Amino acid sequence: MGLLLLVKISPSMSRKLVLPQVPESVENLQNILLENLQLQGSFTLQFEDPDFNNALCNLMDIHELPPERVILDSDSVDSGSSLDTASLSTIESPQSPSAFIKNYLRSISEWPSPFPIPAFSYDVELKLRKGNEAYEKTKKGISITRDMKIDILDKIAQAVFEVKAYPDQDQIGSAASALVSRHPCLREPGSGTGYDGWKMSIKYKLGSYRSKLSNAGCIEVSINRRRSGEDDGAGPSLKRAKRGEINYVPDHPDTHTDDSLEEERLALVEELKKRNKNVALIKQQMEVTFSLRRKEIVELVPMVSEVQERWPALFYEAEIREEFLRITNKDLIDNFRAAINQHTPRLLKLYRARRTAFPPEMNQLLNRLDEEQMGVKSSTG
Repeated sequence: MGLLLLVKISPSMSRKLVLPQVPESVENLQNILLENLQLQGSFTLQFEDPDFNNALCNLMDIHELPPERVILDSDSVDSGSSLDTASLSTIESPQSPSAFIKNYLRSISEWPSPFPIPAFSYDVELKLRKGNEAYEKTKKGISITRDMKIDILDKIAQAVFEVKAYPDQDQIGSAASALVSRHPCLREPGSGTGYDGWKMSIKYKLGSYRSKLSNAGCIEVSINRRRSGEDDGAGPSLKRAKRGEINYVPDHPDTHTDDSLEEERLALVEELKKRNKNVALIKQQMEVTFSLRRKEIVELVPMVSEVQERWPALFYEAEIREEFLRITNKDLIDNFRAAINQHTPRLLKLYRARRTAFPPEMNQLLNRLDEEQMGVKSSTG
C-alpha cells in the first residue's frame, strides 16, 4: 500500500511526495524526506492523532500514521502561524526551527508574496507609525534620518537573505514594494513606482551584508559569491587592476569597512539635501568613500540612474574632476584640452570639407580662424 505525503514547508509553499509503500520505520521516513526534499539537519515528525481530536503527537512508530494520506507541516516558530497537522521541527541542532526553514527556502529559491517586512527597532517603529498616520491625512512622507535608514536597510537585508541569498531584480523590487505598502510614509514622491530608491538601497545593502557574512567565514556565501562573479577571488595568480584601469578598485581606508563607509555615504546624501551645503565636508566624504563607490561600480555595474541616486555629489562638476583625478591621477580639464589640441587639425579639415552641413556660426568661426592664421603669417614673414 502506497503513501501520499503533502509536506508544507511554509504558508506559501507545499511539496507533494508519493511513496510506493509505507516506510518500514520512522527513521526510514526521515531519510526519504531528507533525500527527496533536500532538507538539512535533524528533525522529529509529528502527526495529527484522530483519537485525540487531531492533537499533534510525536511519531514514534510508523504504524501510528493515518493510512494512505499524511500531511506534514513544517512551519516557522516565529511566524505566528498555527500548526494544522504534522510538523517538522529541529532538535539536537545548533539551528532553530525558523533558521532551518529559512535555510531550506534559500536552497529552493522560494520567494514569498507579498514579502514579509520585519519589525524594526522600537524607536523606528514609533516614528513610522506616526508617519503612516500623518500620511493618511496629508499624503506626505516623513524625513528619514540616517540612523532610521540604516536600521531599516539592515533589517530588510537580513530578511531578504534569510529567504534567498541572491535574489533577482524583481524579487528585490517586491521587497521594496512591500516596504512602502506597509509603511506608506516611506513612499518616494519623485519615483515612478514610489520605491525605486529603496529597491536600489536594498540591493546594495544586501551585497554589503553578503560581504560581511563572507568575511565572517560563511562558506555558503563565499562559494556563491565566486560563482556569481560578486567575488573575484583575488589571489596571487590574479592581476590586480591598477590606477587608471577600468576595473580599478582601491582598498578601503584604514579602520573602515563596507558598513562604516555606507554610513558615510548616507551622511553625504543628507548633507547634499541642505540648503547651505558644506563643500569642504562633501569633498572630504567623497574622498573617504571612494573605495566603496568604485567597488559598487566595478562589481555591480549599476545603471547611471542608480549611481545618481546613491552618489548625487558625483554629478557635480567639481566632483567629476576630483573623481577623474582619483581614478587616473590626471587632471580632467588638462587631459581634455591636450586631447582637443591633438585632434584640432583633423577636426578643422573635416569642418572645412563640410561647411554646408554646419550653421552659419561655423563659417564665421572658420573665417575668423583663417584671419588669425594670416595675421600670424604676415607678422612672422
